[in-house]
Amino acid sequence: MRTVLAVLFDGVQSLDVSGPVEVFNGAERHRPGTYRIRTVTADGGPVRTSSGLTLVPDHSFADVPAAHTLLVPGGEGTRRPDPGLVDWLREQGPRAERLVSVCSGALLLAEAGLLDGRRVTSHWSVCARLARDHPAVEVDPDPIFVRDGNLATSAGVTSGIDLALALVEEDTGRDVALSVARHLVVFLRRPGNQAQFSAQLTAQTARREPLREVQQWITEHPGADLSVEALAARARLSPRHFARAFHAETGTTPGRYVDRVRLEHARRLLEDTAGGVEEISRACGYGTPEAMRRAFVRTLGTAPAEYRRRFRPAPVR
Repeated sequence: MRTVLAVLFDGVQSLDVSGPVEVFNGAERHRPGTYRIRTVTADGGPVRTSSGLTLVPDHSFADVPAAHTLLVPGGEGTRRPDPGLVDWLREQGPRAERLVSVCSGALLLAEAGLLDGRRVTSHWSVCARLARDHPAVEVDPDPIFVRDGNLATSAGVTSGIDLALALVEEDTGRDVALSVARHLVVFLRRPGNQAQFSAQLTAQTARREPLREVQQWITEHPGADLSVEALAARARLSPRHFARAFHAETGTTPGRYVDRVRLEHARRLLEDTAGGVEEISRACGYGTPEAMRRAFVRTLGTAPAEYRRRFRPAPVR
């Protein structure tokens, strides 16, 4: 049995705790004897979350059991961390077989010196601070979660559920993880290298109506002719003027925006449909399976067929 120990503190983000805990508890219900879930605070007393909920722990630092998986959530309480909490993490972190952070919990692990020389992620809003204050840490702000040996860090809030599902699948197999995901009405798991933001959220929304309409057109018609010339005609601008205006108002070039929209659309079709790679490549505007393969390998480090094998949910029996 693996003991999952969640660390609680004043100002913790409640979903950073409850999301992963629900996943591990769901796995325990499906396969009894797999996980024992415990919570701990410094003095064993209750804490108040950032949303005002009160959480009552199982243990204090003085009587805590050994942890297989030490779960460190984030929240407002990580902005000015309690030195006693940081000292405890510095001592206990290396003893855990698996160290996990959700959201800004990575800041606590970094303060404890447990992330030096490791590749990590965190919530997009704290990644710059994490990289600035801890230059020995390799911060990747894009993925929803990152695995580096026995260390697993996730972006924020719901991505903690994705990471927990990945860990359950690693511990118990796909069937248990899939059962938990179905019960929670979530995807089995999003791949860790999925970006924290979609193309539409990453790019700014254009101020001018013609450019906003073009952004929407790209999203709704990824298989269409999305060349600069075609998009400029739709916006009733010259290609040169359109390219400059699009970049100025969205923060990205038309080509990069189109590439990301097409890749996201192809990923969804591979995950959610039975369409062949050739059919999907045409539907997403790649033209040929080879062109789509190159885009997947360049961005995700895996070919479309392998991506589907790894991330498409198993059929319901």
